[in-house]
Amino acid sequence: MQRYLDCPQILRDFLAYHETIKGQSQKTISEYYLDLRMFLRFIRLMRSEMPIQTRLDDISIRDIDLEFIRRITTSEVFDFLSYLANDRNPNPDSAEQELGISASSRARKLSAIKSFFKYLTVRTKQLAENPVADLEYPKLRKSLPKYLTFEQSSALLKAVSGTNQKRDYAILMLFLNCGIRRSELVGLNLTDVYEDRIRVIGKGNKERFVYFGAACRKAIDVYLDERNKKVLSDNRALFGSRDNNRISVSAVHRLVKKALLQAGLDSTQFSAHKLRHTAATMMLSGGVDVKTVQEVLGHENLNTTQIYTHIENTELKIAAEANPLSKLDFSE
Repeated sequence: MQRYLDCPQILRDFLAYHETIKGQSQKTISEYYLDLRMFLRFIRLMRSEMPIQTRLDDISIRDIDLEFIRRITTSEVFDFLSYLANDRNPNPDSAEQELGISASSRARKLSAIKSFFKYLTVRTKQLAENPVADLEYPKLRKSLPKYLTFEQSSALLKAVSGTNQKRDYAILMLFLNCGIRRSELVGLNLTDVYEDRIRVIGKGNKERFVYFGAACRKAIDVYLDERNKKVLSDNRALFGSRDNNRISVSAVHRLVKKALLQAGLDSTQFSAHKLRHTAATMMLSGGVDVKTVQEVLGHENLNTTQIYTHIENTELKIAAEANPLSKLDFSE
């Protein structure tokens, strides 16, 4: 917590709780830190007699205590959200001065504030009232995730070639069959591969097992014949790089883009993460229930997984309308 010394102790305690007890990633902790620091600086500015043009970055919050936070009202939170929507400059270094940040960015900051007050009221019981408990998130435009069709997935697998063909094919099979994240694939060790499943360490160091089918097992076995002849700098790693290190996230990104180009697919529209979307969509298309898909993907919240049901519903609607009988009408 040394890097958060410009924050009050109560905020550092909150960050330490999420890091050590909740086991959240450094990226998440850093986002909490930046969002809550901005929020507290804004509240201090609004309550003070400082000139209104005072930059938030110039405001110290180190001496903020529980009593200061206890007096934060729902109206002050609305003022902060209004500032974000109308006055916050998302690109201060840009020549164009377009004010206001996106709804998704505002939602993330409100999520941090909600987590902070939940920690103070529910987890540690330092406060009796939560001013943001019933506050709604900004309305977001939901876009369906892009994914490959069955035919495109087949073309991608058939197109794999080159020096690392066996490795790359096994990686793509794991993405398309198991829906794991790039970071999870990079972290796989030889000992994480079982007869019909892999052991994955996901976000927050949460462990889960993901099963795969016979074709994926075969792809892994073919690659293992090659892998077992190599010695890597970290010899526990399942996948190695050409310089005999554990494969990196950026290397995985490049090999996926290369395979997409070889398959004649638009590499600007698809990525390793889109292969994860593809796996989720295929599972739902195959009749797997959404709760099971949630467990496979390692989603903490079911709502994150349910976006794929919209894809499935859309495809079902298209299929229904494609039926010639859907055009017949003998009702009159």
